Amino acid sequence: MPPSLVSHTEEALCGAAGEALSSQGKHWLCNEAMAAVLHYKKKEKDIYNQNKFPAQRLFYGVSISPFSWCGRRMPSLYLVLFLLTVSYPLPSSLNSHLCPVRCVCYEHANLVDCQDQGFEQVPRGLPHGTWLLKLGGNNLTEIRTHAFVGLWSLRVLDLGISQIQDIRPKAFFSLSFLEKLDLSWNLLTTVPADFSSSMSTLKELRLEHNYLRFIPANSFENLDSLEKLYLSYNQLETVGPGVLKGLSRLRQLYLQYNRLTVVQQGSMDMLPGLEVLQLSSNNISHIDSGALAPLYSLAVLALDGNNLHNLKFKRSSACTQLRPIFSSQVCDANPWSCDCELHRVFSKILFVRYLHIDDYRNVTCHEPPLLAGYSLAWVDSRLCVAETATVLVITITVLVTVVAAVVMAERNRKRKERRTCYGESPTQTQSPPS
Repeated sequence: MPPSLVSHTEEALCGAAGEALSSQGKHWLCNEAMAAVLHYKKKEKDIYNQNKFPAQRLFYGVSISPFSWCGRRMPSLYLVLFLLTVSYPLPSSLNSHLCPVRCVCYEHANLVDCQDQGFEQVPRGLPHGTWLLKLGGNNLTEIRTHAFVGLWSLRVLDLGISQIQDIRPKAFFSLSFLEKLDLSWNLLTTVPADFSSSMSTLKELRLEHNYLRFIPANSFENLDSLEKLYLSYNQLETVGPGVLKGLSRLRQLYLQYNRLTVVQQGSMDMLPGLEVLQLSSNNISHIDSGALAPLYSLAVLALDGNNLHNLKFKRSSACTQLRPIFSSQVCDANPWSCDCELHRVFSKILFVRYLHIDDYRNVTCHEPPLLAGYSLAWVDSRLCVAETATVLVITITVLVTVVAAVVMAERNRKRKERRTCYGESPTQTQSPPS
């Protein structure tokens, strides 16, 4: 093989690599290119020594002869890349030169894994076709405006355990096809007012294990497709009217382990498809009588671990209209005030609607002192005895009064009749004067 071939080929390969790649990948590609050249040089040298013509090799329709490279640079980098992939397959991060450093790009799966790499901001240069992006376990601190611009195909975004304290406006602006967003186990205290902007296809949102104290009204209004919302293990004191506005397809809402004190009327409006409502382990002492009325699809209601003394619902309330199939309520660990009103509510749930209360046997009376510590299931038949006796006494009294009044009226009527008869009889028997 002519000696000039090696030098010119080496120059062509390394020069082409330098033109198309950044300095970061140039050194690696140049070394691998040299190894590939030496590999094919040996084969061509054997052919040359046997006085055979250098066979032109056809690679995907591109005719390449080693002698055609003498004295000139390679026409394009794709010849080099193909040559390398024949004998030395490139790692995915270099096959797609958009893959950021410290990330692993699985090109055929459209998956980019940047977990636990110490990133302080969302890395640039992510492949535009990314379908799943894992950024958990980093030190992002904040999600900047337009942090994910260009990732039009992204469906799943994992930002859990990333020390995120703030989300800037329009941070998720370009994620028009996102279906799952995980922001759990961060340091968020609130979300921006335009949080849901451009995320109308989102189906699952995880915000549990943060420090959320307040959610602005209408923050979720554009989440038309949302089915699961995780807000548990935060510091929310209220979920006011308007916060859940627009979540018409929401099926599961998890609010356990917050600091809620009241469930306000209007806070659960426009949630016709809600099936699971988890309110355990808050500080709820009052539920407005109409707060749960719009939840006609509710199947599971968890109220255990709160500060409820009684329950008062409207007749149309979802609590008394839970679906009989697969429905359940959890009401344990509340300081229940066992009275006749509470007995009526549970009786309607159990015996009128034939629903199941998972922990009814564990519902314990806290008041009155005479019943403190007793199970509601054990004393429920006695709760309305006094009230029933009072009602009975009142009823009997009313009946006696009515009967007495009737009797007195009848006696008075007869007396009047007698007086009338006695008054007319003497005049009728007296003879006229002569």
